[in-house]
Amino acid sequence: MIKTFPDVDSLNQFAAETFIEIAAQAIKDGGKFTVALAGGSTPKSLYQLLASEDFRAQIDWQKVFFFFGDERNVLPDSEESNYRMASENLLKPLQVAENQSFRWQTELGDAEKIAANYEQKIKTFFNLKENEFPRFDLILLGIGDDGHTASLFPFTKALHKTEKIAVANWVEKLQTHRLTFTFTTINNSSNVIFLAHGATKAEVLREVLEGSFQPEKFPSQNVELKNGSLLWLFDEKAAQNLQ
Repeated sequence: MIKTFPDVDSLNQFAAETFIEIAAQAIKDGGKFTVALAGGSTPKSLYQLLASEDFRAQIDWQKVFFFFGDERNVLPDSEESNYRMASENLLKPLQVAENQSFRWQTELGDAEKIAANYEQKIKTFFNLKENEFPRFDLILLGIGDDGHTASLFPFTKALHKTEKIAVANWVEKLQTHRLTFTFTTINNSSNVIFLAHGATKAEVLREVLEGSFQPEKFPSQNVELKNGSLLWLFDEKAAQNLQ
């Protein structure tokens, strides 16, 4: 489903309401809510809204468990860290306990080791057997100007990693490893919400949603949930090229 909004504020308002709705249902059904957060500018303002007085009282945050769909290979106190951004704008304001938040242990240094460590954390938390994948209640995603999502960049090896939950992904154009969920993990979730705003996203969104199927070139086209709800939320600027 695609929904467009006149501006970023109304987009975030709807996203926050939807987040709370999914969380409340998950807590009602299973006693907890598992969410994988995204980095970037749009989620930042969403996190600030969720931590505001309007929303913080609407669910029991002690029953929410936070993960990260991807991370930059930087220390957690780096300005580039997705964890740091979420921590400053959501986790700390909500006084989320340490055992409710699962970050990539980037201080381990070696990207492959970091990814293996994170996969094991997820397996333990979800009590997974061999070859099983977690079923997150919600995964938040953004989309890059090049069509990447999470840290699944065009023409990178991680696009084909179907047997892993989390991997280290070498990104040639950035000359660095990124850490990311695989599409198998993303597509096994109950809900995925894509957030995009601004005119710079207009052309890539047209390519991803209405262009020919080129999943190597536009990795976001690989998001196709097995048994869940996929929601695209855009402001009018981002959606301007869509039919």
